[in-house]
Amino acid sequence: MPGRRNRRRSSGHGHGHQSRNRTPDARAELLFSVSHLECLLRERHYALRLNSSAPVFLAAVLQYLIATVLELAGNEAQRNGCRRITPQLVDMAIHNNALLSGFFGSTTISLVAPDWE
Repeated sequence: MPGRRNRRRSSGHGHGHQSRNRTPDARAELLFSVSHLECLLRERHYALRLNSSAPVFLAAVLQYLIATVLELAGNEAQRNGCRRITPQLVDMAIHNNALLSGFFGSTTISLVAPDWE
């Protein structure tokens, strides 16, 4: 019929019972896969027991760390007049930041980008 609209509501907005159907990363509002990190933690046997919030916390820390590195690398790209973030710019961003430089102290970042084409 003309003029009738589908009144079906979208899922996950303001309904408590629907939050159970969401993935752990969606509930924590993370981009990183909590379930994948949980599988990796269990497979590698880092601990005898694993708290259910451990992979959520790890995903949040990784997401924050990578967002920070990419933001700094983007700033380096703008300063150098580049339009793309390269491995060299990531390396510069990390080594020009005191906290990240200490954290990634002995880490080697490959200056050769993988060929995905």
